[in-house]
Amino acid sequence: MATKASAEVAREGSAAAPTRTRHIAVAYGMTLSFITFLDRAAIGQAAPLMRRDLGLTAVEMGYVFSAFGLAYALLEIPAGMYCDWKGPRKALTQIVVAWSVFTIATGWAWNFASLWATRLLFGAGEAGCYPGLARLFRTWLPVRERPVAEGLKAASARLGAAVAPALVVFLYTFMSWKSVFLVFGLVGFAWAAAFFWWFRDDPSQHPSVNAQELAMIPAAEQDQGHTAAPWSEYIVSPSLWMLCFQWFCHFYGFYFYITWLPTYLQEARGVDITRSAVLAGFPLLMAALGSLAGGWATSALIRRFDARRARKMVSYVSYAGAAILMVLAIRADSVMAAITLMSLSSFSVELNVPASWTTAMDLGGRHVGAVSGAMNTVGQLGGVVAPAIVGFIAQGGKQGWSAALYTAAAVYAMGFLCWLFIDPVTPLGSYRTTK
Repeated sequence: MATKASAEVAREGSAAAPTRTRHIAVAYGMTLSFITFLDRAAIGQAAPLMRRDLGLTAVEMGYVFSAFGLAYALLEIPAGMYCDWKGPRKALTQIVVAWSVFTIATGWAWNFASLWATRLLFGAGEAGCYPGLARLFRTWLPVRERPVAEGLKAASARLGAAVAPALVVFLYTFMSWKSVFLVFGLVGFAWAAAFFWWFRDDPSQHPSVNAQELAMIPAAEQDQGHTAAPWSEYIVSPSLWMLCFQWFCHFYGFYFYITWLPTYLQEARGVDITRSAVLAGFPLLMAALGSLAGGWATSALIRRFDARRARKMVSYVSYAGAAILMVLAIRADSVMAAITLMSLSSFSVELNVPASWTTAMDLGGRHVGAVSGAMNTVGQLGGVVAPAIVGFIAQGGKQGWSAALYTAAAVYAMGFLCWLFIDPVTPLGSYRTTK
């Protein structure tokens, strides 16, 4: 005991400046976010070959894309509550192992039914990822650092989705599309092992955190929410409903990029498979930059105004810009003009991501896993309906593709309207006592 106490005193007294262990925790969140979307987006580029080998129609492929979002949406709230209960260390490790198994199993599919079931289970596995990361960031980070961390996390996700098409095509030179999913699944196993070894749910229990760094994190933020979320109070909040629905609007458009964009470029714009893989990455790369810009812009505006005004301002610009730029992309004659405008639309809508997640943190408090899970549940419904709707409308040829994209622009405009009714800072439990 004496030796341990002496070591603790020496560790706290020897460092006048706070350690930066929390930045490594953020790095784990960033890499997991990258892997999440790498695994999620790989099927978009593989879709044409999967359809050929498994004999799938466009409508059936749309149902396969939607299977992921269906399970993901249904299990977001339970998975978020599980992360609140178990803590990120155990919960995220289990979650990543589960979805990595079904990433690998995607390559074992032999017909429509087996592929649909596998993607459904893959979605179930991924459901707790972002509620778990929200819990991690809330526990480990000072309030002022959260918007930038959320921007970095979201940018990593979009970068994973951007890299996936080109990486899949590159791996085709060495292996089949079935083996590609094996490789991606093994990456998840490696992350889970490293994270479980390094991470601690309570920063004060980590051997690399000194007293100065720990003092930067409010003590109230370090609690573990084992009590049930008061849904009877939450359910009457317009802010919660609007936060959830604007996330639906966000993901409705985003899922086009990670599912149908390569096919759109090939069928509606006449682009070959190799070039479509490169072009399909541009909107997702710009999405990554948009998430980073959104985090920095939100933090800068908070310093100048306050959190409420900053989040609303960023979100208004985000959704309005995304809708207008999508309409311009549809009307563009050349492939490069269309993909450039789509990329700018993607950049614009991603400005909203840090504002959305930090709003979920403030509204949810110690039940951040449950509230962020609710937001992501409704958001992922956009991922359920969008691929199926696009697949149905796209049967109309080039005009069908245009109609599908006009629908996405209209949904973005509804996201703008949602932010008129969101109070992004008042905790949900105090809703009935605030004006």
